[in-house]
Amino acid sequence: METSGVGLHTAVPVHIKLVPAPPNTGYIFVRTDLNDFEIPASVEWIAHCSYATTLMRTGVMLSTVEHLLAALRGAGVDNVFIEIDNLELPIMDGSAAAFSALIEGAGLIEQDAVRRALQIRERVEVVEGDRRMTIEPLDRFEIDCTIEFPHPLIGAQNFLFEVRDDSFARLISKARTFGFTAEIDALRKANLVQGGSLENAIVLTPEGMLNESPLRFSDEFARHKILDIIGDLALLGMPLLGRVTAIKSGHVIHAALMTKLLRQRSAWEVIDLSSDQKHQWPSVTQHTLSSEPLAVTVI
Repeated sequence: METSGVGLHTAVPVHIKLVPAPPNTGYIFVRTDLNDFEIPASVEWIAHCSYATTLMRTGVMLSTVEHLLAALRGAGVDNVFIEIDNLELPIMDGSAAAFSALIEGAGLIEQDAVRRALQIRERVEVVEGDRRMTIEPLDRFEIDCTIEFPHPLIGAQNFLFEVRDDSFARLISKARTFGFTAEIDALRKANLVQGGSLENAIVLTPEGMLNESPLRFSDEFARHKILDIIGDLALLGMPLLGRVTAIKSGHVIHAALMTKLLRQRSAWEVIDLSSDQKHQWPSVTQHTLSSEPLAVTVI
């Protein structure tokens, strides 16, 4: 089940394949078009993150990683090789739903290794004007996201999300990325959204939207922001135990928060998950995909 597709910003054709990985591997991108060059999904390799999160290691780039990373983290996958033959992940329909469905179809297998989590011990905050993001101690992973846009379909939206069981697939994965017609020309002049269309984004006019299909949720915009937060925070390398509060946040603030958190060594601790915390993930042991490699269809 494999075909060609395009990246949102580059419009390049791309194939990806998810392959099981040994315990303690994490998420590793493998550029099969560049002699299997590996780029770990890690804060260390964030290159820039304006309209998407881009990783770069020794000059090799990989863009728009957040939707697939969100699907992997939301499904409870700990270890996987992500084979990709171009410089941007496929946009699919603008959400993570296709990735989530394919991961679910492949199934997970339990591995003989303890699952570890990043337990937040102290509150950390980043502020940029009216944009703010904090993370503070909590015995589970929870995101409280607020957005505000002067648009009749958005306005002020808030969504409180707790990661547990299949909540990501049900509540977050289907939320699509969005943009405004007023920005399209400028973005394309900046060589962005070259692969964008009504098939892979909600496109908003001043009065409504160009898409003929309805919104999937009345607060789809806030839910997509949570999707992006989960995907970006996956670059910390393990599940989180803490409460994230995001107000008008974006990829740049997500990266700033992760950097500040990791530098503030007293603010976190790596722990082994205990049995009373396993409701958020399949179990307290690590998981990878089933033994059969999963070919991801990009349309």
